[in-house]
Amino acid sequence: MENVVVLIVGAGPAGLATAACLTQFSIPYAIVEREDCIASLWRKRAYDRLKLHLAKEFCELPHMSYPADAPTYIPKSMFIKYLDDYMGRFDIQPKYLTSVESSIYENDNKCWSIVACDVAEGTPINFSAKFLVVASGENSAENIPDIPGLHSFPGESIHSSRYKSGKSFSGKSVLVIGSGNSGMEIAYDLATHGANTSIVIRSPIHVMTKELVRLGMTLAQHLPLNLVDNLLAMVTKFIFGDLSRHGIRMPKMGPMTLKSKTGRSAVIDVGTVGLIKRGIIQVQGTISKIMGNIVKFQSGDEITFDAIVFATGYKSTTNMWLKSYSFCMLNDIGLPTKEYPNHWKGENGLYCAGLARRGLAGIAVDAKNIADDIKSMLGSMCG
Repeated sequence: MENVVVLIVGAGPAGLATAACLTQFSIPYAIVEREDCIASLWRKRAYDRLKLHLAKEFCELPHMSYPADAPTYIPKSMFIKYLDDYMGRFDIQPKYLTSVESSIYENDNKCWSIVACDVAEGTPINFSAKFLVVASGENSAENIPDIPGLHSFPGESIHSSRYKSGKSFSGKSVLVIGSGNSGMEIAYDLATHGANTSIVIRSPIHVMTKELVRLGMTLAQHLPLNLVDNLLAMVTKFIFGDLSRHGIRMPKMGPMTLKSKTGRSAVIDVGTVGLIKRGIIQVQGTISKIMGNIVKFQSGDEITFDAIVFATGYKSTTNMWLKSYSFCMLNDIGLPTKEYPNHWKGENGLYCAGLARRGLAGIAVDAKNIADDIKSMLGSMCG
């Protein structure tokens, strides 16, 4: 049994940020990570051309800025180096290959009892913690929808976490399912590498330039969201025109309000819209079924594809190891039940960091709040 004051589960950006904030208060902790490295999603499951979608001022972790000469939009390799440097700056030493299996609160002892597994040895590791921080992320496991007939598809079918570059798809007919930032960017990457590319866009989305998103986030700190939304909608229509005739519908709710209420971000255009307008990328609607290498859409169209890329996001796996419905802190899909900004604290010393769909800026706020609260709780215990 290893007794710790705070146990942090997950060594991605949320776990690292929480560890750094605890270090600032000299609060001892342990941090466990099921993979063999920090930020495995960025290091192992991100495509080559990925950059942070928001400007760097919205993407810093607590107590450490990016280098002065860093570009406004940080590329994947530079962000990974930033996290490595961050770990070194605050002497964060995760216990790698340690997968949490179960965690329950013991009322008698007023502590968390956590059972983990040493992945390499296959042996159990037991922890006892006064405070437990869930920082295992929204993106723990691939989410692939159940499409009728998918098992019959003979071509390559991969999740976006395994997509690296469009080079190997040149000359092939590829369907991208999912129209968030990853889906739109992967479609662009495929098309520019010579793939015959189609993308499924089912739900309404806001499409904006990265400069417009940066402007919106800056203005939202000083002006009402509806006013900012109206301005953004006007400028977006001027830049892109009416996209509905190209199969892209806008949500009724404005982009900043939508982000605030649901956590859903606008899609940042990297050139995809231009290729859609020129007919280089084809927009498709909802899939009805797959029959071998033929995909049938609800529109009645039937198209043959060589490969499918699922840019359909991830799901949290927290509820697999955090029992008792997480003391009502998390819902049945592992996301906070309370609305932002009150989502980060549960009962009995339970916290979550990076689960509010607020990106790196949200992670920074969560980490500071958690460390401040733990410091206050420890102070009252000593008092």
